[in-house]
Amino acid sequence: MRAFKGVLLACAMVVTATAQSQDPPIGDTRLTVHTLLREDVFAGFLDNNMERFARADRNLDALLTQRPDQRANLLAWKAGMNLYRAVLAHEAGKAADFAKYFKDAKDGFAEAAKLATGDEHDGVAPITGGTYAVFADRLPQEYRAAAWQQAYESYSMLWKAQGQQIDKMPVHFQGEVLAGMAQSAQRTGRAEESAQFVDRMLTLMVDTPFEKTARQWKTNPSSAASSNLTCKNCHAAGRLTAKLATLQAK
Repeated sequence: MRAFKGVLLACAMVVTATAQSQDPPIGDTRLTVHTLLREDVFAGFLDNNMERFARADRNLDALLTQRPDQRANLLAWKAGMNLYRAVLAHEAGKAADFAKYFKDAKDGFAEAAKLATGDEHDGVAPITGGTYAVFADRLPQEYRAAAWQQAYESYSMLWKAQGQQIDKMPVHFQGEVLAGMAQSAQRTGRAEESAQFVDRMLTLMVDTPFEKTARQWKTNPSSAASSNLTCKNCHAAGRLTAKLATLQAK
């Protein structure tokens, strides 16, 4: 179950990032590094709020010193942030900056993967798969295939670990894993496999935000190339605030 908690990272790009702006208490070891970083990272991804994005960067560097046991997760977050910077540089026509940040992102994801432990708080695969799934189509054309392949491999790791329990997971986790598999398979030319995951979504995702797009993919497969199946049922904003309130109430 907890392995799937990291899957919410794959969907994080559609969170309403403005709701939580308090300084994360990075010294509180009761909180995972994911909880401490995600909302400021998403403020950059969603709203281009680079002030909060910079705060996430500073906190991430501090956490690398404070929590060396979380190095794999932190490097994955840092790589995801660099991938976003690469996308922004590409869209601004800054080729040199794009090349630097894109290399940093790839190197960071690769190092994080080598250090990944596979324990209950390991978010390397969902961070990697989710970030590539959101930004791959915004990369230069020549890099998109490799980015989607990386997304597919990351989602496949999640599926291999927890796929047999998918029907027991909360709707959000079900949807994001199935959608990630369906979309990354579609983008990497695995049409039959993609269709199988879409069918599974139509069975499990009835009356959820995922159903509409999944049904569109089923009835009009050609629409898949230009539409996004992931990030349809994202968690509410302010998760850090809510988590802190829960801890204080104990």
